[in-house]
Amino acid sequence: MESKKQWQRDVERWVAEGSLRGATFSQLRRKEGGVPAKTVIRPIELKGALHYQFQYYIDNKVTHENVPQDQAAERMAAWLVQHYRQALIRTDDADVQVLFSKKGKAAVLSKPSSLSPAAKNETLAHNRQKQRVVQEGEAAPFLVELGIMTKDGKVIAKKQDKFRQINRFLEMVTDVLPHLPEGREITIVDFGCGKSYLTFALYHLLAVQQGRRISVVGLDLKADVIAFCSELAKKLGYDRLRFQVGDIADYKEQTEVDMVVTLHACDTATDAALAKAVEWGASVILSVPCCQHELFRQIANETMKPLLSHGLLKERFAALATDAIRSQLLDVLGYRTQLLEFIDPEHTPKNMLIRAVRMAGSGGDAGRKWEEYEAFRDMLNADPYLERALEDRLKQAVGSAK
Repeated sequence: MESKKQWQRDVERWVAEGSLRGATFSQLRRKEGGVPAKTVIRPIELKGALHYQFQYYIDNKVTHENVPQDQAAERMAAWLVQHYRQALIRTDDADVQVLFSKKGKAAVLSKPSSLSPAAKNETLAHNRQKQRVVQEGEAAPFLVELGIMTKDGKVIAKKQDKFRQINRFLEMVTDVLPHLPEGREITIVDFGCGKSYLTFALYHLLAVQQGRRISVVGLDLKADVIAFCSELAKKLGYDRLRFQVGDIADYKEQTEVDMVVTLHACDTATDAALAKAVEWGASVILSVPCCQHELFRQIANETMKPLLSHGLLKERFAALATDAIRSQLLDVLGYRTQLLEFIDPEHTPKNMLIRAVRMAGSGGDAGRKWEEYEAFRDMLNADPYLERALEDRLKQAVGSAK
C-alpha cells in the first residue's frame, strides 16, 4: 500500500488541530458526470462539535455535506486525488496550493496565511446569522458614519433592516471570493452606487478585514451623492475607494475589471452594466435589478393571453422573464449564474440578486444553452437589449462550441 504523501499528513494535522480554515478544489482531472466542477470546504460547528462542510458546485446547484472532524481529512484527500488537479488550502499559518501533474505527481506551494486576525478568531456556527461578517457590538467606522451603528457598536433600531441587508450582501460576496484573482490588486466597479452603503461594506470586508489589495470605483448620476461619498471615503481613510459622476453606458475608464456590482439600476441600465462586466472579463458579477420595462412592452404570445391580459401579472412575469434571459445569456458566455433572494421580500419587492462567476473551460454547453435561450426568447417575441449589446461575443461563444 502506497505511503501517505507529506501534503496528506499535513491535512490530517491541520484538521486534527482545528487550524484548517477552508479549502477549494478545482480543475477536474477529467469530465465525469455528476462530479462537481468545484468543491469548497469550510469548518462549522454542529451541536458543539467541529465538522467540515463540503459544498459541491454542479451546474447551477450547490449541495452540502457535513463531515465529522475525525473523517474529514481522509475524505478531503480521497476526494482531491480522485477528481481534481488543484487545491487551495487555507490554515491559520499558511495558504497552501497543491497542484497535480497529468501523471498524478503533487507539487506543493506555500506562503504565509492571508487570513486576517478577525478571520482566524472567527467562531464556528451553522447558523449564518450568528456569524455575520459585520458583528453588532464591534463598531465599524463606516456604519457609524452612515448612521447605522452607534460609536459603541450598537445597531440603531430603525436601521436593523439595513444592517441585515449589508450582512446578507457580504455573505454573498464571501461565497464567491475564491473566484477572484490572487497575488495582485483586485479592481471593482459599482454601477449606480447611490449612497454606497454596500460599496463601503465591500471595501471594509476586503481591504480592512482581509487586508486585500483592491481598487474600487463607485459610479452614479447624482453629483450631490457622489460628493457625499467622496468626502466620507476621505474621512475614513479609504484611499483605494473613489467615486465619480457618470453614466453606465458611457463609462470607459477601465479596460479590465475583476468584480462588477450593480444594485437597482433601472430597466436596461442593468443590462448595460452586465454587458460592461462581460466585456471586461469580470470574474464575479453581482446585480440586483430594479424596474424592468423593456420586455413588458415587447411580450406577445396568444397562448399566454390569460396571463398577459392582466397588467399586474404581465409586469411580474416580464420581470421574471427578464432576469431569466439575463441569467441564460451569461451562462452561454461561460458564467455560472445563480438567482438568489437578496433580502426578505416584505421589505422590498426588488429582492432578486443575480450572482455570476466566470468559469474556465465551460464553453461546451454554450450551444445547448443558446438553443434554450432562442426558444424562450422567440416564444415571448422578445428582442432583449442584453443580447444586442453582446451580439458579437455570443456569436463567438456559440460558434466555438460547435
